[in-house]
Amino acid sequence: MIKIGITGSLASGKSTAGKILSSKKGPLFSADVIVSRLYKNNNFKKYISKKFDIKNQINMKKAIKKKILENKSNFKKLEKIIHPLVRKEMINFLKKNKNKKFTFFEIPLLIESRLMKKFDVIFFIKANKNLRLRRFKAKGGDKKFFNILNSKQLSDSKKARHSDHIIVNEKNLNILKRNLLYIFQRYE
Repeated sequence: MIKIGITGSLASGKSTAGKILSSKKGPLFSADVIVSRLYKNNNFKKYISKKFDIKNQINMKKAIKKKILENKSNFKKLEKIIHPLVRKEMINFLKKNKNKKFTFFEIPLLIESRLMKKFDVIFFIKANKNLRLRRFKAKGGDKKFFNILNSKQLSDSKKARHSDHIIVNEKNLNILKRNLLYIFQRYE
């Protein structure tokens, strides 16, 4: 099995790259999808409500965002809860797909979490900060929260040092697809 890690900074196009790379080639693990599922789990919501003193569980993500904006240390506290749960799901994904030729892992903090050795190939999806901010805002995010999340990530140059391939995603979808598939050919 060849394990392919896909990472990049906030709003760089990791999810899109993951879908392109994995299409008809192998299963895709998305850390963001796992986190979204967690926020729908009642036990998780109760636990988070208790840990962060959140009264209303209806819009948990919004409440957590508010807590992070109030106190940036809440981000680290949240990561300590979420990261082990995501890793557990990653292990289950690997077991379930152990006979596949390729498995793909879209993990935003792959390098920050020092997971590089778990992958055979790492694709780093890169885009300049202003473009990423525009993409983030287009999906309903705001600049202040973008800056908090962005500050938790390593610089592009540090991520690039730990990556096998750097894909600049500043043009259109067709160019991204062409660049990704051109590089991926060498592994097929």
